Amino acid sequence: MAVIDRVPNVTFKTRVRDESVPGPNPYRWQDLTTEEIFKGKKVIVFSLPGAFTPTCSSNHLPRYEELYEEFKAQGVDTIICISVNDAFVMFQWGKHIGAKNVFLLPDGNGEFTRKMGMLVDKSNLGFGMRSWRYSMLVDDCKIEKIFIEADYGDNCPLDPFEVSDADTMLAYLKGDESAGVSEPRLAFVG
Repeated sequence: MAVIDRVPNVTFKTRVRDESVPGPNPYRWQDLTTEEIFKGKKVIVFSLPGAFTPTCSSNHLPRYEELYEEFKAQGVDTIICISVNDAFVMFQWGKHIGAKNVFLLPDGNGEFTRKMGMLVDKSNLGFGMRSWRYSMLVDDCKIEKIFIEADYGDNCPLDPFEVSDADTMLAYLKGDESAGVSEPRLAFVG
């Protein structure tokens, strides 16, 4: 696991709505660089193994979504969820969850995740290479604080979720002790 102090330079392949695109699918590809996303901004990033998976869908994303206004009150400009999934999967997952405030950023090739030192093999679950679960506070491209789940490693039989949650990050921003992970916000059916 790499220890770095700045977010890595990558170009993300995203899809954005564009009404000038004809037909029933009005979206176009848009590249976003690390600098465009993080430069001059205070950003929370949380990364998770995959869209449409139990903990990610029942708690991780929904709780960051729920606490969005409290994060904004702490001076956070953007909250980003990164997963080693493609733009189409991230878009559909966001629609399914009802995400309105958290920006779902696809890391389809796993380049950002690899350069963060967080790419792990989850072949034991049939996932292939995915992100380890973590969260971080980034201020103008500099990583100010990172919370990495325990037992980091390939083919981990567990999916730890104790420190990368929204409540722990919010407590950090407020200078408080974390009360721990909240109860799931949504039921997961899958």
